[in-house]
Amino acid sequence: MGRVIYPKPVALIMALMANTLSRLEETKAPLVEEFGSVELESETYPFTYSSHYEKEMGKRLIKQFVSFAELIEMDSLSRIKTTTNKLEENIANRQGKELKRPVNIDPGYLAPAQLVLATTKNYSHRIYLGGGIFAEVTLIYRHGGFQPLDWTYPDYRSELAGQFFARVRGWLLSKIRSENSNPSLR
Repeated sequence: MGRVIYPKPVALIMALMANTLSRLEETKAPLVEEFGSVELESETYPFTYSSHYEKEMGKRLIKQFVSFAELIEMDSLSRIKTTTNKLEENIANRQGKELKRPVNIDPGYLAPAQLVLATTKNYSHRIYLGGGIFAEVTLIYRHGGFQPLDWTYPDYRSELAGQFFARVRGWLLSKIRSENSNPSLR
């Protein structure tokens, strides 16, 4: 019989998308209130990988990856996705009818071995977490870097994404080592 071993906490990450830089920045305030301070941010980049979101969100979309300073438990991902969905809805209600969806917030977590994203959409490679939320392994860490899988979104395959998630991974490993060497933090 296998012994139950609980995984170490992981880094909370989010991909934020909007059609203006100010809207992207405004989205961070309620996220910080809910999840704590932002630890790392990628550069913003034009989201030119798909026109899928334009009808709801407008044209000339920009995107940014962020990670948070507080580590999370892996099994909190479903609750976090539900919270970010409600936050998106609140922002849409406050911003009037200009856009159906002013912001897109996609949470996930980064563990030393993989990046996992939460979604409300089922598909063959996704695992149901409960509460209408699914998870997918989007990137795996192998051979010294993050590697995409067949279903990995194009922007998560980019050099910018790879470099950002490598930075988050380095920070996470450092934080885990620090907490393991300091008994008062356990």
